[in-house]
Amino acid sequence: MILKKKYILKVGLTNATKESILEFIIEHIQKDSKKFYIVTPNPEIIVYAARHEEFRQILNQARIALPDGVGDIWAGWMLGEKLKERVTGVDLLKAICERASEANLRLPKKPITVGFLGGKGNVAEKAANCLLKRYPGLVVSFIGEEWGDEGIKKARQDPNSEFPIQNSESENEAPRKKTLNSKLLTLNSVDVLFVAYGFPKQEYFMAEHLGKIPVQVMMGVGGAFDYISGQVPRAPRFLRKLGLEWLFRLAVQPWRLKRQLALFDFAFLVLKKRLST
Repeated sequence: MILKKKYILKVGLTNATKESILEFIIEHIQKDSKKFYIVTPNPEIIVYAARHEEFRQILNQARIALPDGVGDIWAGWMLGEKLKERVTGVDLLKAICERASEANLRLPKKPITVGFLGGKGNVAEKAANCLLKRYPGLVVSFIGEEWGDEGIKKARQDPNSEFPIQNSESENEAPRKKTLNSKLLTLNSVDVLFVAYGFPKQEYFMAEHLGKIPVQVMMGVGGAFDYISGQVPRAPRFLRKLGLEWLFRLAVQPWRLKRQLALFDFAFLVLKKRLST
């Protein structure tokens, strides 16, 4: 499968549906192919990339670059680079965990593993717990605010209250979940590592560590752990469909006002590009 990109202000965005991207990632992991990382360039990130050449290169070296913001879709339409679908980082994160869980329940001897890196105040662990409850076949092989062996050790610990993999709605599911959990004792790598440092730190981390740590795929996810753990509420679905998620986030987190001003810079750069072509 080939995933092609379209370019918005010199930043490549993957022009594919969420399902196609998800299939590419899972197939890539199962074939143990070349390692890569995933970025999520929303308008704010694209504006930053327009002013920082090195950072733009890091974005463009990513195998997958999700069109994370509704502004990306608008810009693609304005510049004649129409994108198939908006794919947010938090939605793809959950989809990867769901698909990995399903695959692991079918083939528990070779589980697809995930890791959670970054966040503050144990939010990575809280997000992992929420996903473990939702997806019973999920196997977590790393949790930590910083990269290091302590994260793997934490994920391998005896799963009593904090890692309820063995909990289930029916007793018939329990044995399989315990089997999956026992794999944590021998895992030394991570198939998909979710990196929640926020930009640009997470992108620099992934570019620097690609191929140097035992991780198959790295994905920058920004504040996704906060949403998944319930620390920060996410906009209702109807607002997301209307492209007003940014307004909801601003109402919930007024301190983001300065960052949201980048949207005006983005619109200006896109219109300038449109008028010059």
